[in-house]
Amino acid sequence: MSEQDSEVDEADLRQLLHDVRTGVVHPDDAAARLRRLPFADLGFARVDHHRGLRQGIAEAVYGPGKSPAQCARVVTELLAGPSTGPVLLTRAGPDQAAAALDANPGGRHWHADGAATATLTWRHAPARPERVLVVTAGTSDLPVAEECVATLTAYGYEPARITDVGVAGVHRVLPAVDEIATADAVVVVAGMEGALASLVGGIAPGPVVAVPTSTGYGAGLEGVTALLAMLASCAAGITVVGIDNGFGAACAVARILATRRVDAPA
Repeated sequence: MSEQDSEVDEADLRQLLHDVRTGVVHPDDAAARLRRLPFADLGFARVDHHRGLRQGIAEAVYGPGKSPAQCARVVTELLAGPSTGPVLLTRAGPDQAAAALDANPGGRHWHADGAATATLTWRHAPARPERVLVVTAGTSDLPVAEECVATLTAYGYEPARITDVGVAGVHRVLPAVDEIATADAVVVVAGMEGALASLVGGIAPGPVVAVPTSTGYGAGLEGVTALLAMLASCAAGITVVGIDNGFGAACAVARILATRRVDAPA
């Protein structure tokens, strides 16, 4: 059982302890594997290898403010660490993306048309059966939606997109009502006044996670109006994440659905 090919979760730790007790694994080998579990100190960053065990969601690399070399180094550390969970680099600029992919071949590059940054993903999780929808109010919301889709895909989901169905033309969402009503979870990405979240929240029986975006004119206040509207929604139980936070919305869905057994009926 090497640190390269074994996922560090509770079952794996129990197996490791059993193997040490029965002599299959030498204590020194077990100690070497566990030494990097809490975190790895790279000097400029302390990479949290323990997060996947604590939360089921591994640490991701947030690109803004990091140099291309730093992005590449943290991705390399996460891929070499004791977990085999997904690795993500979010909001990466062209230079950061190029450096990370050069140092760590095999990553998938997610870039929406018109977006200044991209999401990169490595080592996707096994496929899960739940049906997840990502619904956008307008085409301008697609970069945030793509970040959400990339994150969900890395965690084993195959989200379907329903795009450009904002309430200014509410008839556009009506053909998707059955799809929304049967989804296991829905992410709604909307700017302007954010009303689409309430509309979808009144249809969907499963969890609805709303993402306000900074799309809109003056009174939209760069997403604040949509954020407050979603928080004040009359559709009970909507979860709201921060402005433009497609990554956070995907993580919320993944954590909610992780409580379901993978082999449970859909």
